[in-house]
Amino acid sequence: MFFSRSSFSACLPLLIAVVIAGVSSSSLVFGQEADAPTESKADPSRTEQTEFAAGVVTVIPPAPDPKETFDGPLTLQTMLDQHPEILTQSDDIPHYDPRSRLLSEMAQQVFLRREIYCFEFAFKPLRQIYIDIPRADGRLQRKLIWYMVYRVRYRGSDLRPASDEVGGKEVFERIEAVSYESRRIFPLLKLTNRVTGKEYVDQILPTAKEKIAVREQITAPLYNTVDISRVPVPLSTDPAAPGVWGVATWEDVDPDLDFLSVNVFGLTNAFEQDGEGPNAPYRKKALQLNFFRPGDRMQQTEDTIRFGVPAYDDQREQKYVLEQYGLDKRLDYRWIFR
Repeated sequence: MFFSRSSFSACLPLLIAVVIAGVSSSSLVFGQEADAPTESKADPSRTEQTEFAAGVVTVIPPAPDPKETFDGPLTLQTMLDQHPEILTQSDDIPHYDPRSRLLSEMAQQVFLRREIYCFEFAFKPLRQIYIDIPRADGRLQRKLIWYMVYRVRYRGSDLRPASDEVGGKEVFERIEAVSYESRRIFPLLKLTNRVTGKEYVDQILPTAKEKIAVREQITAPLYNTVDISRVPVPLSTDPAAPGVWGVATWEDVDPDLDFLSVNVFGLTNAFEQDGEGPNAPYRKKALQLNFFRPGDRMQQTEDTIRFGVPAYDDQREQKYVLEQYGLDKRLDYRWIFR
């Protein structure tokens, strides 16, 4: 197809608009590498301004999975061990039903179903501040405290199995979404040194909360991880809803820390079990936020702790960094079971 100069001039504004739209849409892909294909799925996280705390927060949307609403098929081994007659009595009775309807067979094909919820989590940059901490002898000790101010909102759309009656039998082939007026959250935030594996559990520091609220200009009530569990998080579909604000604090963090993650537990009740039986361990679903701190132990409060996994042109150096986070590719955050 050929265009004359006049027709090309007429189409020029349209071409410019298309190019600008393409650039704008590509800039929305959060954390995407430069050589990633344009058709790759955009990161669902986003950043937004909030009137309840000065600055920008990074928002991680809820991520419930329908597969998390059930476990199975499982074997009720404990019941079979305590009642071995279940396995033998099926041979002594007439079979009026299919064998799959016998108790001995049904006890080996059990599905456990549950309702799953998930909160939206937003956070301000991870920072450091000096705080006077009371000691056991009543004196104050000045310490460098790491902290994260965060916001939780309940968006509803909890997932649960829906039952239908087919041929006089209850079957679960659907997942339905339900919402409630509010939910409670019981958060636990752990800061992890990705090199040494050492974990720092969030500490309750009453003297730090007020000073952090002033520094971050928080106008909404600010709760620690214990007090926030007493506050119902209301259902909010408004994108400008204030949510509930909390702060996590850590002390005695390694000053040489470079690669770190913050694991946020309590955002969802999803879990998984490794194996079967009473001794099989359970793992809770958590949100892992990855950070990078380019700095040293000198003037630590001046260091900027960056969200995400750093990118390097050198492949060997990039591979080394990914190994510190236990990743195969760069991910700013991910949902894990621990």
